[in-house]
Amino acid sequence: MAASVMERYREQAAAARERVQAAEGAARVRIQVGSATCENAAGAADVYDEFRKHIRATGRTDVALRRTGCTGRCSCEPIVGVLVPGQMPVKYEKVDRARAHEIFTQHVLNGTPVRPYTLDADESGTHGLEFFFCGAARCGRELTEPLQRTFEEKLRAAGVPPERVAVRQANCFGLCDPLGTGRATRVLVRPDKVVYTLSSPEDLDAIIAEHVGQGRVVERLRVADEAVGRGFFELYGDVSFFRRQTRVALRNSGVIDPESLDEALRQRAFEALARVLERGDPAAVRAEVRRARLRGRGGGGYLTGLKWDQAAAAAGDEKFIICNADEGDPGAFMDRSMLEGDPFAVIEGMLIGAYAIGAHQGFFYVRAEYPLAVRRIERALELCRAAGLLGRDILGSGFDCDLEIRLGAGAFVCGEETALIHSIEGERGQPRIRPPYPTTAGLWGRPTCINNVETFANVPAIILYGADWFAQLGTEASGGTKVFALAGKVQHTGLVEVPMGTTLREVVFDIGGGIRGGKRLKAVQTGGPAGGCLRAEDLDTPVDFDTLQARGSIMGSGGMIVLDEDDCVVDLARYYLTFSQHESCGKCTPCREGTKRMLEILERITGGQGRPEDLERLERLARLVRTSSLCGLGRAAPNPVLSTLRYFRSEYEAHVAAERTCPAHKCRALLRFEINEKCVGCTLCARRCPVTCISGERRQRHVIDQGRCIRCGVCFEVCRFEAVARR
Repeated sequence: MAASVMERYREQAAAARERVQAAEGAARVRIQVGSATCENAAGAADVYDEFRKHIRATGRTDVALRRTGCTGRCSCEPIVGVLVPGQMPVKYEKVDRARAHEIFTQHVLNGTPVRPYTLDADESGTHGLEFFFCGAARCGRELTEPLQRTFEEKLRAAGVPPERVAVRQANCFGLCDPLGTGRATRVLVRPDKVVYTLSSPEDLDAIIAEHVGQGRVVERLRVADEAVGRGFFELYGDVSFFRRQTRVALRNSGVIDPESLDEALRQRAFEALARVLERGDPAAVRAEVRRARLRGRGGGGYLTGLKWDQAAAAAGDEKFIICNADEGDPGAFMDRSMLEGDPFAVIEGMLIGAYAIGAHQGFFYVRAEYPLAVRRIERALELCRAAGLLGRDILGSGFDCDLEIRLGAGAFVCGEETALIHSIEGERGQPRIRPPYPTTAGLWGRPTCINNVETFANVPAIILYGADWFAQLGTEASGGTKVFALAGKVQHTGLVEVPMGTTLREVVFDIGGGIRGGKRLKAVQTGGPAGGCLRAEDLDTPVDFDTLQARGSIMGSGGMIVLDEDDCVVDLARYYLTFSQHESCGKCTPCREGTKRMLEILERITGGQGRPEDLERLERLARLVRTSSLCGLGRAAPNPVLSTLRYFRSEYEAHVAAERTCPAHKCRALLRFEINEKCVGCTLCARRCPVTCISGERRQRHVIDQGRCIRCGVCFEVCRFEAVARR
């Protein structure tokens, strides 16, 4: 009798686990080196070679060296993990060849972690046990906080040394109270990889007596379910940047080798696909995705399940599914990181989507500037075909589907669906008027469903853990989590994944660590070139599609830039208009000409030639472009201008007033440098001035010739006596 789809899958998954365990079983120590584009640029390849050289030189056969995807902690790369069974994982930051040598000789060979190099060394200690209490507001925060305080008090009363047990608060584990009653909370214990359900102080007593006191798991409190991001959390949860996140789309980035199908299968890859094919009901899949309230993560925010319904209902025997991995926003790297860290999740999501709409062919549309992502997708596709997870008769189900890669040339407009389709067809990447929508007439005139990388990465988790679980992670209108590329004047930059509805304050301060250099927060810009700025007063704004749009910004694909008091919002608007104007495809007049004229006005304002009437002209033109452009990219291009005019109009007015000043001292043409009475005549500014416009005798106050000054700011930067004033 032929094996069922699930039986075939379980056989494959079991064999994969055995192969991974056999490889790990001989290794007493595992060294994992993050290896994505950014980490390789920071020297990860050299670090990997250094560890490999040391392993060979010492002849150690019990040390395994492996690569993983990027964790998303950009400012600390390359990141290296050293894992010893039964001990806390140790992560090292900014590792180079010299540090790799010390880590190997001291930690790997002698068992002594090199604490000064550990990731966020001030946070990660040497505790024997760590208890992480769920701090999610959706199901149990009101219960969590008093239970956490009680637990700390009971530990002290029991005489447990503080250095032995650490108690911390995390974000959602994805093991939510299904009814949202707030009557129970979760706590994860590291390194024992145990999750408990807590509902009373008596539960805490049992944990202290048995788990802390005797090292024995309290089985009656143990959670049997597997948390979606648990593998990631068990490795990185001791660092606040990570434990404040809820990883769903990024659940395996930094955990698995992205070129190992066996490691992906051990993390339940393709189990969701097997379930879908075993059930044999495409309509049920679409209903599940619809109930999860998954909205398109590429920026449009359209309900994914509804889009799949429309594609499934469209007439035609041939249909296509496309993964939009174009990602053209400046500073955005969410999709690239997912493809480089776990391409299997995206492939699985695409296959589930193809089955749900009746497609048998799909395409990855990836920009050619992502060579490592392309290579890893190609490798993953090869492995999946060889394993019967892609191609003809997938897992013996009778379902045929294959995927191919198409490279984009980097045009920003090709992130728009119809322009992307034209690009795949070999035409110039320009949008067309809709309707008809791609779900009716898309690639080569056939019904086509397009979703972005993050959207597809979420689909397997929805099938595995349920639509209700995913919906509860987010808000009433937007289920699940969202990945952001956090950048700008913030302590900790990188990829951040949080539940929909998380506030900007939590992202910027709890995860990002606040503003660098003790500066004052000025604004948070979301949504990339098509987004807008929110003020510091808006920090408690929950992040979701509808709330951000109501405030004059957008979610976009997930860019988030933090601005401090030294940033000029007028100059920021000029920067984004420069990008949008350059990337305009030129097909429609409002975008082609409107962005050009808007940019000219902004350049005039920041160049010291602005007039008060420019503000009204700029705002009127921005509204015209927004309402009359052909595609969504053109309609969103004025957002940076309109939002900054709305919230920071006084800054614009300062630029065009009679005095023409830039309050942030950013616009060079509006700056004026003067030497005050604090000058001691050291002559350093005069010696460093590139145009020799500073004069004065030694030990006498110097003077700047304003007619010759080019406002480069060198005098301001080099003065040690605060004698140069910037106005």
